[in-house]
Amino acid sequence: MTTLQNEAGRSASRRCADEAQTLLPLRWPEKPAFDWSTSLLANEAAGPNARLRTRTWLTIGHWHGNVDIAARVTDKLVDNAVKHGKISAPARIPLRMAVIPETHELMIEVDDASPDFPGFNEVAKQSGEVRGTPTGLWWVAHYRGRLSWDVKSVDGEAVGKTVQAILPVT
Repeated sequence: MTTLQNEAGRSASRRCADEAQTLLPLRWPEKPAFDWSTSLLANEAAGPNARLRTRTWLTIGHWHGNVDIAARVTDKLVDNAVKHGKISAPARIPLRMAVIPETHELMIEVDDASPDFPGFNEVAKQSGEVRGTPTGLWWVAHYRGRLSWDVKSVDGEAVGKTVQAILPVT
């Protein structure tokens, strides 16, 4: 695994299903092939809005992966933040995407104001096999993505969390 650094130059850690913490990228030493961010109004249309914007921007950015898969996962991450996370004023959900330079995988990050992720291990360790009606973050596993999260803090005080999905190109 390559050690990557955040904007302040420190190693970035994320909580993953396999370990308490695993290093995953926040920012890379070199500019990513594609980097995009926005914020979405936190309402029932946030997920579909994220899906539409993701399709558009990944097509413009010439990502070589499956744009429809990425759009669905983005929809689920944003929808999950609206339904299960806390929304801070103004009622918007930050969304960031970047293509990781070394692997060309797509990193999708969504923030909300809740510093907790109850049941994360069960969600992150789901099988990608269809059992019943697929819902929410199960889609990350189904598309062979990796799910992680970490607490967001400002001056040492927890102010929310970032949920991250990394999707393969194929």
